[in-house]
Amino acid sequence: MVERDRADVAEGPVGPEQAADLALPATEPAEPDEPAEPVEQLDRPLPEGVRRRVVGIAADGLSAMPVGELPPRLRPYAKFTPVQRARRGATAIAAALETEPGFRSRIAERVRQGQPDLVAALENGQVPAAADPQDVAAVAYLLRPAGWSKLVGDAGEEVERAESEGAAAEAARLVEKLQAELSALRETSRTEADRGRVELDETRKERDSLRRRVRSLEADTKRAEAATRKVTAELEALKAAGATERGTTDSEVRRLKHRLAEAESAVEAARRASREGRSAEEMRLRLLLDVVLQGAQGLQRELGLKPVTTRPADTVEAVAPTTASPHDVARRALDGDDPALLDQLLALPQVHLLVDGYNVTKSGYPTLPLDKQRVRLLNGLSMLAAHSGAEITCVFDGKDLDAPVPMAPPRGVRVLFSRSGENADELIRRLVRAEPEGRPVVVVSTDKEVADGVRKAGARPVPSAMLLRRLVRT
Repeated sequence: MVERDRADVAEGPVGPEQAADLALPATEPAEPDEPAEPVEQLDRPLPEGVRRRVVGIAADGLSAMPVGELPPRLRPYAKFTPVQRARRGATAIAAALETEPGFRSRIAERVRQGQPDLVAALENGQVPAAADPQDVAAVAYLLRPAGWSKLVGDAGEEVERAESEGAAAEAARLVEKLQAELSALRETSRTEADRGRVELDETRKERDSLRRRVRSLEADTKRAEAATRKVTAELEALKAAGATERGTTDSEVRRLKHRLAEAESAVEAARRASREGRSAEEMRLRLLLDVVLQGAQGLQRELGLKPVTTRPADTVEAVAPTTASPHDVARRALDGDDPALLDQLLALPQVHLLVDGYNVTKSGYPTLPLDKQRVRLLNGLSMLAAHSGAEITCVFDGKDLDAPVPMAPPRGVRVLFSRSGENADELIRRLVRAEPEGRPVVVVSTDKEVADGVRKAGARPVPSAMLLRRLVRT
């Protein structure tokens, strides 16, 4: 009994205290007459199906065990999925289960928790009739109850018997299939032979017909060759007549070209004479005009006449209108989006239209990427600049850009990005402050903070919806 206890201790993890106990002599004398129980072992390797079941159970159990408690050979597979562990580490897992009793007992404990009914039946020496023989053998191999080697051997024999019966049935099915295919091939061969004989008869008939046709074609060929020789002779005669006629035609063409060259020379001489006569008249007229202009300039210097800055209509007394500013044009609320208002503002002389780019694009087409938003807005602004003639500047936020955006600004539109650390709103305020006082400046932005700031600086803010509706009309 003491030797069996020591063997059980040796199968599990051995601590310092257990090692010391193993080193000390037993306090109770061993019973010399009691024979040592034989250790059950398999007389042959595990059946392949049982081995796969055992490796699969162990591969699933590795996930719940700390890496430090795993056998060293299994630690590289701890990070794999259970399926990968079962496929790549099957040999290592099987070897660890056979040579590492502690590891096998941990896996057996998981089996005990997962299949308590089957484990209880096997420990009581009973094999459930409905249980899969491979599952019974796998659980018996891990738990090692009394008679486990016999359970594994019986499961292997049953699996082999089932496989042999399945192989025999498969062989019978294969023989039947081959016999059916052989019968079909024989029938097909007979059919093909009959078809071949029919085709051979048709080929012979066609051969005889072709021979007759060849003899007819040979006769036609001889007649065609005779006709060809006759046509060739006629063609040679026509070539000789054509050569004679072509020589006559070439002589006539050369004579006509000579007469044409003489006519072109006469026309060019007439044109040259006409140009020379007209040049003399133009020279005399230009000389007379220079005399008049120089005389007028000398009279202006002699009289000391100043440049004319007023017109007769300026001397008539009347009330003149004052210069309109962007705030005087169609006064409306900030949220008004009528594009007619924008047309009136763009009609002001020397007006400058500042556009908060991303504020407009994210209001009109937010689903597009930023580069597509910029292209669509700038194309619309280019057409608006061409129609209105106004100066247009489009500002985009560039504070998060690592480098300038490569692009070709459209005709009539100035494109600016804010500097690093500065947003588009600050750049718009600086642009408004850079304009001289009195110049009409219109800022397109729905941002209330931007609108309030530019209004204080003298610019007229309008909402983004107004510009979007105007661009739809462009």
